[in-house]
Amino acid sequence: MSREDRLSLEEGGFLIRLARKAIEKFVSTLSPPSVPEEYPKALSNKKGVFVTILTYPNEELRGCIGIVYPIKPLVKGVIEAACSAAQDPRFEPLTKEELKKIILEVSVLSEPKEIEVEEPNDFVNKITIGKDGLLLVYGGYSSVFLPQVPVEQNWSVKEYLENLCLKAGLPFDAWLFYPIKLYKFQAQIFKEVEPEGKVVEVNLSERL
Repeated sequence: MSREDRLSLEEGGFLIRLARKAIEKFVSTLSPPSVPEEYPKALSNKKGVFVTILTYPNEELRGCIGIVYPIKPLVKGVIEAACSAAQDPRFEPLTKEELKKIILEVSVLSEPKEIEVEEPNDFVNKITIGKDGLLLVYGGYSSVFLPQVPVEQNWSVKEYLENLCLKAGLPFDAWLFYPIKLYKFQAQIFKEVEPEGKVVEVNLSERL
């Protein structure tokens, strides 16, 4: 992600607080809030964005939904992603009682770029753990992993690709034998330290 595309910690904190307000309203009324009248100018730019809900303090996944491509203003996308994450179909819908027991993570994405290779084995050399998120597309199959996932799972690049294929509903080695398309992107990640608490920017390289 280029320097001029990066958000300040203040702007990231705004996104986290906006995501939390959206979730609080959604779990109470089942309707998303409106876009606020005032917000940092940079948040009007169109960006992909994911909102991740984690339990506190164990940081177990409780929901993660987002928009990969930059098709909506960031301020609107984060509201939609937050409300969707609160009803991630992999989990029971989030409840009011859980709001004080979760922390939020907002990942702002660069635009996905196709990884071009002469042969599939070359994918391994064009992906960097701790930097690159991945999007797989093959016909009606697709899957995505944010760049923090392989770091958290301690995967090698090969394991990263295998799990991406499995998530898409394909054989684990489909990246070697199917005419899949792979795209990579980077993310700027903001996270609450504790529920409704301080917001920090996550540096994945510190976790490697």
